[in-house]
Amino acid sequence: MTAVGIDVGKAALDVAIDGVTGVARFANTDAGIRKLVRCLGGVPDARIVVEATGGYEDALLEACCDADVWVSRINPRQARDFARATGELAKTDAIDARLLCLLSRLFSDRLRRYDAPAPWQRELRDWLRRRGQVVTTLQAQKQQIAMTSPAVRKLTTRTIAALKHELAAIDREMQALLKAHTTPALRSSKGLGPIFQSTSLALLPELGALTRQQIAKLVGVAPMNRDSGQMHGKRRIRGGRAPVRVALYMATLSAVRWDPTMRAHYQQLRARGKLGKVALVACMRKLLTIVNARRRDELRIEDGGAIAT
Repeated sequence: MTAVGIDVGKAALDVAIDGVTGVARFANTDAGIRKLVRCLGGVPDARIVVEATGGYEDALLEACCDADVWVSRINPRQARDFARATGELAKTDAIDARLLCLLSRLFSDRLRRYDAPAPWQRELRDWLRRRGQVVTTLQAQKQQIAMTSPAVRKLTTRTIAALKHELAAIDREMQALLKAHTTPALRSSKGLGPIFQSTSLALLPELGALTRQQIAKLVGVAPMNRDSGQMHGKRRIRGGRAPVRVALYMATLSAVRWDPTMRAHYQQLRARGKLGKVALVACMRKLLTIVNARRRDELRIEDGGAIAT
């Protein structure tokens, strides 16, 4: 096994290979990525680690998967905590690449290989990302329109109309993809609307393939212990995939109002003295567990296996 660490930037990719002196740099462009993947193809049994960087790593990850090169994407917080644990306080692109290489060498057995999404999932992910940008801009424009002069308000109104038109177009494209790829499990409860379905399909491909504990931890709705000696701290959720958690939160708000099972569960938790937000997070976890179990059953049927009764 040969450990490889790649620090991903907007313009460049810094590559550190175990046993090789220095750090190589490649352009973060289609041509630069192709050149890098060809080089990595000659590394025996490479175990590549990259950080999530808000999308700048997507092209590299997908190119590695297409070339059948092993690669893993990790949370930036994990990489930074590892750097502090080694005593390295400085931060440069070259240092980050070398630390990722070291992390790959030490924890290769604990890393999970990245599975590239299908082309339609990539398209849905891009539409979902663009929709978030449009919604954020639209909200800002609506908030500012009352504080502008009449002349400026006219331009702002025109911008709002254009953004609404684009949002409607995005929703049509997403709806077409959902119609072709969504499954009954993703619409089996009240509150599981198009945004939750889109987010789950695009950003949570592990749905149905993990246990309820694993999927809750992955999304970030699993309470984490804070115990030490005789001290027993409050359990709190942390980490996870924030976009999925936000979509799940909005779906749960609707579910505890309109779905009888979720409403009964929420009311039971409140009757036991749980705070409203604590009860809501518990309902988020329960709803995710239900959808995960139903999706798991669908996958078993697709694989031709029997569902246990």
